[in-house]
Amino acid sequence: MREQFAATTTDLLDADRSIALVLADISEQYFEEALLHHPERVFNLGIREQLAVNVGAGLALAGMRPIVHTIASFLVERSFEQIKLGFSHQDVGGVLVSVGASYDITPGGRTHQAPADVALIDTLPGWDIHVPGHPAELDRLLREAAQGSGRDYLRTSVLTNRSAYPTGGFHVVRRGRRATVIAMGPTLDNVLAAVTDLDVTVLYASTVRPFDAETVVATLRTADVVLVEPYAVGTSAAAVSSALTHLPHRLKSIGVPRTELRRYGTPAQHEAAMGLDPAGLRRTIADFLR
Repeated sequence: MREQFAATTTDLLDADRSIALVLADISEQYFEEALLHHPERVFNLGIREQLAVNVGAGLALAGMRPIVHTIASFLVERSFEQIKLGFSHQDVGGVLVSVGASYDITPGGRTHQAPADVALIDTLPGWDIHVPGHPAELDRLLREAAQGSGRDYLRTSVLTNRSAYPTGGFHVVRRGRRATVIAMGPTLDNVLAAVTDLDVTVLYASTVRPFDAETVVATLRTADVVLVEPYAVGTSAAAVSSALTHLPHRLKSIGVPRTELRRYGTPAQHEAAMGLDPAGLRRTIADFLR
């Protein structure tokens, strides 16, 4: 996804003079040509993430469409006040694109992990949040965001699904009768492996805000719902419950739990430790259905 982000952004810079890119050292190696050809619209500010967000907001105030990029923990958690005031409070648009996700950069330790990023952005009004599960989805979502005028957060990851799916709302991957399993972003392949012999509906979304409540309700066979997210557990639980206020329902939220892993290991080891691998998902979903 990181390579796709660079390719798509470079194409956008070449095609649209209103696009500006703000970097904080991360991914600079992918933008050497862009820096050469568009020095007036490509800025690498060094390891100054709060400044990068403020510069992006300033560019938006000047009529540009900024794309601000760095590691999720620095872009969202470290710079949250700048996002809140520079973009949201001043009511200007822009595109924030992160790498690292919840635990992609495990050798970097806890400072480089950001399971709370989506939940944090979700506290602010007017943000669309995208969690692509495939580079092709990222390409479509980034082009749409760059050509828009609102506030968009795109969360990229080294974890990907094998296939790309339609973007914008929920896509019905399969239908079943016992429950609905909602898979967000790059959790889909693990979910499909976990429920291969279970009679459940699987919905998939790469855009998680706005939340497509209409499709959830329209495809529901029973009021049992499992929500699987690659970030903080329960981030979309309120959205699911709000969609089902007219029904007595059961909801099981699965995501990155509120635990601290102090042996960093690999992304795959984190995934297994947090129950987000196929085996862990299978256990949790089967227990819920029983």
